[in-house]
Amino acid sequence: MKLAMIGLGKMGGNMAARLLRHKIEVVGFDFNKEFISNLVEKEGMIAADSFADAVNKLDGQKIVWLMLPSGEITENQIKDLIPLLSKGDIIVDGGNSNYKHSQRRGAMLAEYGIGFIDCGTSGGVWGLDNGYCLMYGGDKQFADVLTPYAQALTHADRGWAHVGPVGSGHFTKMLHNGIEYGMMQAFAEGLDLLKGKEEFNLDLAQITELWRHGSVVRSWLLDLTAEALKNDQTLEGIAPYVADSGEGRWTVVEAVEQGVAAPVLTVALQARFRSQDANGYSYKLLSLMRNAFGGHAVKKN
Repeated sequence: MKLAMIGLGKMGGNMAARLLRHKIEVVGFDFNKEFISNLVEKEGMIAADSFADAVNKLDGQKIVWLMLPSGEITENQIKDLIPLLSKGDIIVDGGNSNYKHSQRRGAMLAEYGIGFIDCGTSGGVWGLDNGYCLMYGGDKQFADVLTPYAQALTHADRGWAHVGPVGSGHFTKMLHNGIEYGMMQAFAEGLDLLKGKEEFNLDLAQITELWRHGSVVRSWLLDLTAEALKNDQTLEGIAPYVADSGEGRWTVVEAVEQGVAAPVLTVALQARFRSQDANGYSYKLLSLMRNAFGGHAVKKN
């Protein structure tokens, strides 16, 4: 078995390595030559000089797996691959694309007889050792072809599924990330309150470790938090800035379009927006208004 992996960053590189460790040949390409050389030397990957070279090094039914940033980069790469592929070949988009874009791309590729799988991918940097969670969207005939690759990337009989037609894989991953936002925000706020109760002098490392065993809130997110707090509870070296990858925004837009109330997911996203506001202008206005109507003191920088 062999496939081409285009994009060998944190996710794509680790996925290529895991496939190689499961005796699946990988032809890899990335514009960062260091990524390529590391995988060639450490994992035995087949190097490609370009994405076209990667495709040319495949035999039979060709599978090209993309792990690229969502948007224009993925769009252009898919278009560039079309003349290099034949009817029955498969493109897998394992990045965080908008599911509506995936639906459009699937329809476009179907006109050429090229299969398209939108694959929601979860597992982060831990996927290499722990396995990934894969959510496939697309025609079943193409999803079935990917079964041995999914088994290598996950835990053979679990951690992957063909969830529905084209678009459903990225839609499922989008909602997965929206839920993730809410869970992270709940942990962050709860632990902030625990830390703020100074009279109890609570040990957050002890408490999060305690919750990992038998508690209804135990989870991998809690595991990661507990491990981090063992080393540092002050977090003085971390800026209070939280980025959002875009899927949280798409989740909230979807809630509006469906007319479904999703207050937790929405507020979690808004909290990230607030952390990204370096000027904090709205907070300055709030302070100004409190001073205007109540004479409350305004704290100066």
